[in-house]
Amino acid sequence: MSDALGGSYFRMVRKRFCRQTNAVLGLIIILILVVVAIGAPVIAGSKPIVMKQNGEISFPAFSSNSKYNLIDFSTLRENESESEDTWAIFPLIPHGPFDTDILSIREAPSREHWLGTDDVGRDVMSRMIWGSRISLSVGLVAVSIYIFIGTVLGALAGYFGGWVDDVLTRCIEVMICLPTLMFLIAAIAFLGPGLFNVMLVIGLISWPGVARLARAEFLRLRNMDYVTAVKALGCSHARAMFRHVLPNALAPILVSATFGVASAILLESSLSFLGFGVPEPNPSWGGLLANGRTYFSSWWLTVFPGGMIFITILSYNLVGEGLRNAVDARLKD
Repeated sequence: MSDALGGSYFRMVRKRFCRQTNAVLGLIIILILVVVAIGAPVIAGSKPIVMKQNGEISFPAFSSNSKYNLIDFSTLRENESESEDTWAIFPLIPHGPFDTDILSIREAPSREHWLGTDDVGRDVMSRMIWGSRISLSVGLVAVSIYIFIGTVLGALAGYFGGWVDDVLTRCIEVMICLPTLMFLIAAIAFLGPGLFNVMLVIGLISWPGVARLARAEFLRLRNMDYVTAVKALGCSHARAMFRHVLPNALAPILVSATFGVASAILLESSLSFLGFGVPEPNPSWGGLLANGRTYFSSWWLTVFPGGMIFITILSYNLVGEGLRNAVDARLKD
């Protein structure tokens, strides 16, 4: 019976979500970004996707073997059709995110470089494609960390109440009072810049909003009849919390997570823009945007990374708003 009700509920949520054009469009854009991030080695790079040389087939674009860094693939590209024993299939954009060309420094968008080049001759489009991996991974990993922390602490506060609720609520209020960006900068300055540190710090300081939301849901659900019944049957507190109460409190938490991914991407871009995020030469959208502020005449260095950040944040917010409307039973279809 519960499975049928659960399936009916999720079907209703899916239908209501699909009726919202903006939310569906945002979801499509996000899925495209995920595909681009996963397929970055196939889309942009100077190494072949697959090649045959000396009778051996290899996949340099997916290999971290240092021997491929010593091979000049440009000659193979020029002569790839001259021999059946030696051939290669290259990515659509034949420029790696770290490849420099001193003859094409700050070159405007052209047939060779679709989105132009930066101050050291690196292809902007290639760096944006590879930078999507960093931006999206920061959003997903950081949100996973603080959703876990916030849900556990909020569940404990809302389920047990009393002094447990008082202590955890005071901790939540203290964390909320901290200026997020300044605390992030101080923490990154102490730990050092790096992708892992950025994800960890964002995850460790962004949990109070989720904790308050989870606390409110558990306070509302803990006195429901089915919770009282499972307690009377001898069910442990942990099982009652996470097996019976949590599934009914997940909908607003998942909506908050969708908005949180957008916030985490924006925070990472802000840190990279200020020089505290992912260090050079690793590509990130915020780092590309920071690089462009020095050269106002090179408009492509700011327009394209800034536009991509805007589109990504807007897409996640549209999906989050669509989910919020879909799970809110008070709204009419």
